[in-house]
Amino acid sequence: MARVLAPAPARLQDAPESAIREAALSTVWVDRDLGWMEFNRRVLNEALDERTPLLERAKFLAIFTSNLDEFFMKRMAVLREHRTPERQQLIARIRERLEPMLRQRAECFRDRLVPELARHGIHLRHWESLSEAQRREASAYFDTQVSAALTPLVIQPSQPFPFFSNLSLSISFQLHDDRTGESVDARVKVPSELAQWVPITTEVRPGERLFVRLHEIIQENAHKLYPGMRLTSPTLFRLTRDAEVELDDEKDRNVRDAVREQIRQRRFEPVVRLEFAGAPDRRVQLMLQERFGLLPRDVYVLTGEIDYSSLFEIANLDLPELRDAPWMPAAPSSLRADTDMFEAIQAGDILVHHPYESFSDSVERFIETAARDPRTLAIKMTVYRVGDDTPFVRSLIQAAESGKQVACVIELKARFDEERNLHWAAELERVGAHVTVGDMSLKTHAKVALVVRKEAGGLRTYAHVGTGNYHVRTARIYSDVGLLTCDPAITGDVVNLFHHLTGRSEPPDFQRLLVAPKTMRQRFLDLIARETANQRAGRPARIVGKMNQLEDPAIIAALCEASRAGVAIDLIVRGFCCLRPGVAGFSESVSVRSVIGRFLEHSRIFYFAAGSADPLEGEFFIGSADWMFRNLSHRVEVVAPVVARHGREKLWEILEISLQDRRQAWVMGGDGEYTQLRPDPQAAGPETLGTHQALMDLTRRRAH
Repeated sequence: MARVLAPAPARLQDAPESAIREAALSTVWVDRDLGWMEFNRRVLNEALDERTPLLERAKFLAIFTSNLDEFFMKRMAVLREHRTPERQQLIARIRERLEPMLRQRAECFRDRLVPELARHGIHLRHWESLSEAQRREASAYFDTQVSAALTPLVIQPSQPFPFFSNLSLSISFQLHDDRTGESVDARVKVPSELAQWVPITTEVRPGERLFVRLHEIIQENAHKLYPGMRLTSPTLFRLTRDAEVELDDEKDRNVRDAVREQIRQRRFEPVVRLEFAGAPDRRVQLMLQERFGLLPRDVYVLTGEIDYSSLFEIANLDLPELRDAPWMPAAPSSLRADTDMFEAIQAGDILVHHPYESFSDSVERFIETAARDPRTLAIKMTVYRVGDDTPFVRSLIQAAESGKQVACVIELKARFDEERNLHWAAELERVGAHVTVGDMSLKTHAKVALVVRKEAGGLRTYAHVGTGNYHVRTARIYSDVGLLTCDPAITGDVVNLFHHLTGRSEPPDFQRLLVAPKTMRQRFLDLIARETANQRAGRPARIVGKMNQLEDPAIIAALCEASRAGVAIDLIVRGFCCLRPGVAGFSESVSVRSVIGRFLEHSRIFYFAAGSADPLEGEFFIGSADWMFRNLSHRVEVVAPVVARHGREKLWEILEISLQDRRQAWVMGGDGEYTQLRPDPQAAGPETLGTHQALMDLTRRRAH
């Protein structure tokens, strides 16, 4: 069995290359960054797929772009950090894979979406396609709604070089003073706070809509910002900065101060990508490239739009006939409106599946009920991402104000949510809640809540262990599962976990929970090894793992050993998977598939046959951790067993439907490439419907 790995370098918390070599995985290893590129290609395909409703296709173009922005912010500076030949080759391969996708994105928008939107009365026009009357309306909009928000600047030696914020869209010009013959460069930032697609109403037929790009309105009216100057050579560009800020990890450093400093420094991190639209002024391109210390490979000249994430505005138009049919989550059958929450949990563990089953009627109600319940003594929660509209913090504030003990472990280092989490930490402290913000070495990524009640027989504890964040907005679009239980074997572990997180001690021993970084990797390795032993002994053996990413070398080495023994291994991995299936002598019995569609597959479900031919007699686990090195080594993660039979039935149903899917599923081949499956014309059920529609239909039938 592969050994537990040593800690990774502080900056790069990926699987260390030495661990990959030691585990002899080079034959089956798929680079995580190239694997991620293939994942985003699958996202792009949702925009290309004509089976996807029109506005949803626009949404997927925006998601593809947002994903790509985040990749450059998170990964590119890390890859550039060590300029080894291998890293340079990898960066070149990333660009080689990306460029065809960028062309596909542009062609999809220009040749497919724009004409199709126009056929449905949604016109996305360039300035030159507007009538004179429409241009007058757009120019008036510039005068009244845009001009005051702009800061026209010049770029010349006598002035400080302008600051360019991350992902900011800018227009540069050459300004010519014909009186003196002098010329200087100018720059205007396109305000991201304003709508990027401006509606025009002049000469628009009833029932139709016309939009023009904000940056074109600014460009065509920019002469008003520089009166007396002649403007030439307009160039539209956008830059991306590194988001991986390195701070001095002093032992006694205040975490909040460090996170505030991290947020501040992120604005000034190095530029990792420059994007230009159309035919940029070559002189400006070279000037910016030199200013930001970029190589030609870091510069992208795009043939179409420059920022397709603005298409979220179009995708959100109130045109239901062009979108997915609305979905209303059902209340879990054991948690109807007239059901007492705690009596329902006492009657047996409850497994909920979002967004098919209502998050508000289950998890949100669990915390809200506890906050109002006079028998509740304490509420404890981990918080990774909660959102600004969170009811959870409001419930915790209500509980604290009524005298209940409230303890909240808030992860301040949740990337891009730091400011929001700092705010909610302060709000909770203001009402007397106990707030723990962790340290700089480990992120608390676990999704766990605990309620302590004083009942007739004494204290009873209730817990929720989930796979997703306590975030009401993402709960509508992320596919997650959660366990509500008062089983003392599990809640006792949760009690000890919170004692450890809010106090100061060595990690305790856990009886039922798998907790990273202390025990989780080894427990998973033991479970995989047991399946290997069962297979060799002629007993039933099987592994099914559903997760977001798979990258941990020790886990992959153990899966390869199980595959060599003949264990059937099905991996449902939405994002990148570093294990190549079907490699002779290593992974012949491994299958890898990815499900992409309406909902974001986020749940982590792990199944082990445990020597039983009946899948419902096997062992099931759910939790917060992917099989990634960082999750198992550098994060506090929690995975819990699911013991109740109806919970196992539900989990097996999810896995079976995902494995039957030939509508939304892609499978990885032995070459590491993914192929989209197609349903048989005669097929029915999940194979044709896809995972998401099949589960919606199933939930709807059960609700009635």
